[in-house]
Amino acid sequence: MSTSVSTRPLASSYTEWLRVQDDGWLSELLHARPDVARPAPPDVASLAGRLIGQVSISRALDQLDAGVLHMIEAMVLLPTPIDARDLASRLRGVPADALAHGLDQLTGLGLVWGSQDALHLIEGVRLLVNHPTGTGRPLAQLTGDPDADPRSLVESLPDLAADERALVQRLAAGPPQGRLPDDWTADEDPPGTISRLLRRRILVQVNDSTVELPREVGLAVREPAPFGAPRLRPVPAAGLVEPATLDKLTAGAILGVLRNVEDLVAALDLDHAGVLRSGGLGVREHRRLARAAHLNEATAAVLLEISLAAELIGIASDGEHWLPTRRLDVWLEQPLADRWATLAAAWLRTSRQPGLAGRQDGAGRTLAPLSPELIRHGAPATRRAVLSPLTSTAPGTSWSAEDLLALVTWTAPRRGPEFASAARSVLEEARLLGILAADALTGPGRALLTGAGDLEPAVAAVLPPLIDYVLIQPDLSAVAPGPLQPELSRSLGLVADIESSGGATVYRLSEASLRRSLDAGWSASDLHSLFARHSRTPVPQTLTYLIDDIARRHGGLRVGTASTYLRSDDETMIAQVTADRRLTDFGLRLLAPGVLISTADPDEVLEALRSAGYAPAAESAGGMVFPGLAQRQRAPGRRTSPAPRHTELTAEQRETVVRRMRTGDTAARAQRRTRALPSIPGVTTATILETLQRALREDEGLWIGYVNADGQSSQRLVEPISLTGGFLRAYDHRREEPRTFAVHRITSVAPADD
Repeated sequence: MSTSVSTRPLASSYTEWLRVQDDGWLSELLHARPDVARPAPPDVASLAGRLIGQVSISRALDQLDAGVLHMIEAMVLLPTPIDARDLASRLRGVPADALAHGLDQLTGLGLVWGSQDALHLIEGVRLLVNHPTGTGRPLAQLTGDPDADPRSLVESLPDLAADERALVQRLAAGPPQGRLPDDWTADEDPPGTISRLLRRRILVQVNDSTVELPREVGLAVREPAPFGAPRLRPVPAAGLVEPATLDKLTAGAILGVLRNVEDLVAALDLDHAGVLRSGGLGVREHRRLARAAHLNEATAAVLLEISLAAELIGIASDGEHWLPTRRLDVWLEQPLADRWATLAAAWLRTSRQPGLAGRQDGAGRTLAPLSPELIRHGAPATRRAVLSPLTSTAPGTSWSAEDLLALVTWTAPRRGPEFASAARSVLEEARLLGILAADALTGPGRALLTGAGDLEPAVAAVLPPLIDYVLIQPDLSAVAPGPLQPELSRSLGLVADIESSGGATVYRLSEASLRRSLDAGWSASDLHSLFARHSRTPVPQTLTYLIDDIARRHGGLRVGTASTYLRSDDETMIAQVTADRRLTDFGLRLLAPGVLISTADPDEVLEALRSAGYAPAAESAGGMVFPGLAQRQRAPGRRTSPAPRHTELTAEQRETVVRRMRTGDTAARAQRRTRALPSIPGVTTATILETLQRALREDEGLWIGYVNADGQSSQRLVEPISLTGGFLRAYDHRREEPRTFAVHRITSVAPADD
């Protein structure tokens, strides 16, 4: 926004100054301070009233960097009106272009108004700036004496003793308040340093334990630089990461986070987690899922939160369980680049703050993952504030986390105390996702933050090509030397367990993992075919024998629903199961030769039989072996966190608001004029017609008094369009549409002010 302090006519008040600004400037003001635009102010006077509100001013100050805030603090210390040249001379060390940019930003936010030689800081700003440039309060305010004269105190400063001067200089440097010693008394004899300064009123006691240095004394001690050192933009020390190295690190992070999310959600799919009364995930369930996915609990919490933001998991229809959504099935079929883009975009926009999981709130309660307590509406803005500075760097430029956080803090120092902790969490999560690598912004991360170009191609460019083979070793491990094609990855995830991951993924084949595939409906021939097609090394004979042996024993005992039934052609096995004491809690009883029934759920019976060393298979009502006793449940995908708040108006909406304010101002001036020209007896229809015709010829607006069919009178600001047959067709500014008025119902007319 360009400054208007030197290009606009002089104004006697803040409201008048706003009125003389052009429409484009007002539109940009509404963009910079969106809170004052809802609901739309009816006129400029109402806009001015909102702009000087303390809450709105505080939000505007939150946008300013440390350098501009220093400028505001200096203006608070100067008498009003302020000459821009005087301000520049006082702010030593501040570059002229930085000063001009700061004034431009302050006027654009409506915090400063006037001309270059007579700048005014709106009063509400002064009330919100405590201890400007680290100085104390004025002497009159500290003492409660409006007639207190600080000049004599300033003149006495050269006479201070060395210990007195040292204490005054320390408080003058800021902060201006000091704590009294615990054993200090007002009548100490002989008087110490503090007592002597208090008696001379160079220090003022503000309460039982605190003294404060008056502002006038502090500024005098600081001469010749009373406003302190300039707060210049930090310049981080930059490193450089080679493009090939950065791409390799990025690919590893992306593949790792995709695999971890798959494992985490798969664990949730196999064993649904309960929903706490607070809406989150319990500690035990959290640990179980983390172990199943081979993750630490902090990383698991972050990935669960990202999965929730991407709507891959949700709360079941019964409201009692966390489980995957239908969207997960679609997501798993997408290319890797699309899947990562879904996760990263969801993380960037979510109003949830994953880093809070596991921490304690103000009441000492631990914040659970997926709970509503993790919602922070400012989270999306925090992520962009932390990462956006990196978008202006050259590709491969790396900044240390400390340098980046120092720059971000300088950019908006008024952020709350939680910001520093949230910012560090943002960096950790960005590294986990592959948005950052080696403290540099990655190619996919840059595309995500800038929105320049398609995100998926940027991701695909750094990923290695997918492979369709593994290397099966004699110890029954299978090594995938790169990212696998989705179909092969899912197949191996079923028939084997991941033992380690990194540049290569190591899978472990075991009796339990192979039996899991048979439970899912695979046959021995399916397993032999899988390994024969995709192994670049000879399939070990031990694996072939193991598959055949498990397949031969698998399904000798079958479990179904009756509530639960067990059947087998081997009556000896039925007798063995019936007599097994480990299964007595399930109330198994013989229903018919080869058939047992139980009142327990089929899943529980299956798990108990496997724990007892049996190898049962689940079957459908038709007697066919199938992956489970029911289709996988899916959550409906309801949103469990609020959508980000959008308070800003579009450019078109802002133009409409400005137009309405201009109309409101015109209407208010016309109404005042109408009151000064009351209806005059003798004003005839002919006179009204003559005025209407002149307005049409000269293309002028009119303020008309009008009585409708119900006898209600009103004042209307109109732009005449046509006048025929006793009816006026005109644009009605109040309704913002053309209207037709009966001339005989028009009671008065007056030209509208320009």
